[in-house]
Amino acid sequence: MRKLVVLKLDGDLHLGVQVTLEIGEEGKRPLTEITGKLPSNLDMAAAIDQWQLKYRSLWKFTRIKAKKIIYDGSISQRSQECDKKAREVRSLLNNWLLSESFRPVREKWLKYLMPDDEVRVLIRTHCLQLKKLPWHLWDLIDQDYLKAEVTLSIPDSEPVIATPQISTSKNKIRILAILGDSEGIDVEQDRQILEKIPGTATTFLVEPQYSEINDKLWKQPWHILFFAGHSKSEDETSCIYINKTDKLTINELKYALINAVAKGLQLAIFNSCDGLGLARDLQDLQIPQIIVMREPVPDLVAQKFLKHFLEVFSSGQSIYTAVRIARQRLKGIEKEYPSATWLPVIIEHPAVVPMTWQVQRNKPLHQSFLAILLSSLLVTSLIMGVRYGGYFQSSELHAFDRFMQMRSQIITERPDDRILIVTIDEADIQYQINQGMQMRGSLSDQALLQLLEKLNKFQPRTIGLDIYRDGSFDPNYPDLATRFQTDENLFFVCKVATTDEDDDSVGIPPPPGVTEQRLSFSDFVADDEDIARRQILNLTPPAKSLCNAELAFSLQLARHYLEQENIIPHFTTEDDLQIGDVVFKKLNPHTSGYQQLDADGYQVLLNYRSLTAADKIAEQINLRDVLDEKISFESIQRLQDRIVIIGLSTNDFWKTPFSTTAKPKQRTIPGVFVQAHMLSQILSAVLDQRPLFWWWSGWVEALWIWGWSLLGGITAWYFSNPLHLGFIVAVTLLTLFGICFGIFLLAGWVPFIPSALALLLAQVAVIFWLKRSCMTTTSN
Repeated sequence: MRKLVVLKLDGDLHLGVQVTLEIGEEGKRPLTEITGKLPSNLDMAAAIDQWQLKYRSLWKFTRIKAKKIIYDGSISQRSQECDKKAREVRSLLNNWLLSESFRPVREKWLKYLMPDDEVRVLIRTHCLQLKKLPWHLWDLIDQDYLKAEVTLSIPDSEPVIATPQISTSKNKIRILAILGDSEGIDVEQDRQILEKIPGTATTFLVEPQYSEINDKLWKQPWHILFFAGHSKSEDETSCIYINKTDKLTINELKYALINAVAKGLQLAIFNSCDGLGLARDLQDLQIPQIIVMREPVPDLVAQKFLKHFLEVFSSGQSIYTAVRIARQRLKGIEKEYPSATWLPVIIEHPAVVPMTWQVQRNKPLHQSFLAILLSSLLVTSLIMGVRYGGYFQSSELHAFDRFMQMRSQIITERPDDRILIVTIDEADIQYQINQGMQMRGSLSDQALLQLLEKLNKFQPRTIGLDIYRDGSFDPNYPDLATRFQTDENLFFVCKVATTDEDDDSVGIPPPPGVTEQRLSFSDFVADDEDIARRQILNLTPPAKSLCNAELAFSLQLARHYLEQENIIPHFTTEDDLQIGDVVFKKLNPHTSGYQQLDADGYQVLLNYRSLTAADKIAEQINLRDVLDEKISFESIQRLQDRIVIIGLSTNDFWKTPFSTTAKPKQRTIPGVFVQAHMLSQILSAVLDQRPLFWWWSGWVEALWIWGWSLLGGITAWYFSNPLHLGFIVAVTLLTLFGICFGIFLLAGWVPFIPSALALLLAQVAVIFWLKRSCMTTTSN
């Protein structure tokens, strides 16, 4: 960020100067402040006056109207004398600024500013004598801080309203150019320079009448006011010569200029002579920034400065950089035009917000389109490559979870009334102990037999036991073994061994005597952080596994339930599972947000029901209430023809996509509730036409991401103003989010994170190209 140095100077060269130094960042309060003093310097006061006399004796034709100057001696001799006096002034200035009483100020400068900082040095003083000094030759600015530029101002002034930026992305810069009396000078060159600046709408008034200038300033808004012609200052009055017979004082334009400032006038350029007097009068009118020539200016110097300044300023660099570079380029003609670099000076309101001229997109349209197209294609290729490597998978899954959470806040579904869950919690375990039952894990054989007998009274269609029951039966309850072997409506689980060769686990075997048709595995597949987002329907157990079930618990229960509806699952010719009219689309290693997926078995995305809480998937009854026959009459009626799942609610906890926003006690749910969600997904898809998750092919996703990348490039090209671009970026990202979430509500999972990154990276790429193009144009 540009640094601001304020030097408040109170006094003059005859009496000495009280100095206050403030240093800070542009637009912020000063970081530090210190006072000092500069002693009187009569030698420099005399030297600057002598230099002015020597300088003014050089030129016969300048842009000044003044009394006749007597020229004696050769031009070469006068140039040498002027140059000698300029060196003397420079030496006196730097020695003065090394005074012991000023040393603390200098040391504070060196402490808080780095040589590569861009610095605006604001000299605030009422003393015209001090304003005439060549502050740009101070060794700190001329040798050490090469990105510093001096501006002049007055110590106190009223607040000014100024637009900080000029944008040419849509509207052109409006310039009112007054070409006044041109006797002995060539203002036509100024006109040609102005006409070549792109992105401007310049109105020229050539040797106009006062009324013409007044009307233009009142009736139309202007960004820049330009004057080229003769001007002069005498005593306390300054004026410009608008034609061969008429002159205008600044006071005569007072109200018209105040109106112009109110309408957006930001910069006045007077490419004429003796400008410090003009600037004094203009600054009283609150014009934010003014560029003048402090002394009589030869035609060539005025024209070269104007050309170099406008080239840099209109390329997007600051006004301070533009003036500094334009002045430095005048150094090359100082042999012919001594002290040319002394002439340009910025006078500005102390409260001004430094403006910039936003670069116009002046590249041919086809060239810009080609750059945007190539940038978007390169960005898309990069994004797709990184995504294919799985580097976005975590962030895409978190976005999936966020969509799932938002959906549950917008859409609330009813619990699945085809399912009833009998839970076994700590109170149920204690109940069994109190009843003297012989415990077997969390569920005794006695309690299980009683439970099954009581449930059968209510004629459920299917019963699933989501508890491992390996090992022998209690001989006191032979009916339980018989029921396990013969009840065609009763289904069991076992645990399949892992396929990891380094894992010695062989799984958990099924209950003895249970047929394969009523056996299933209870295994889940989870992503990082143990979040269950997928449902595995079928797998091939490894040879070492004691559990040889190939179908998932949820699929077995659903299949049995649907068989009584005459709906039989089968595999299509493409090897996809189809139940009724619904095809369950299989996940592969590269599916939407999953890009490094272990897709063994037959896996599908789990479309959880949108509930107030994930464990509210179905009606729940605890074990002790069933055994004590404390079930409500309504629950008894609803038990008929339902699926009953028996499971633990005390362990086997899993995270879901809702975990991050759920209440602390609901951030994980027992596995039996996850099984219920999986079962409900199958039943709801087949019987209720509730959609399963779908996604696009890789090529369609690539086109989608490229489309957003292309849009990002176009917006970066079209909107040059950073604030406008920032707003558009926010709106575009919100639109992308809204579209992706809207599709998610329709059960579609489309890329959000890669599309957002593609949009932003394409904008960065296009902005970089535009800046490179601008730099190339400027250097040319």
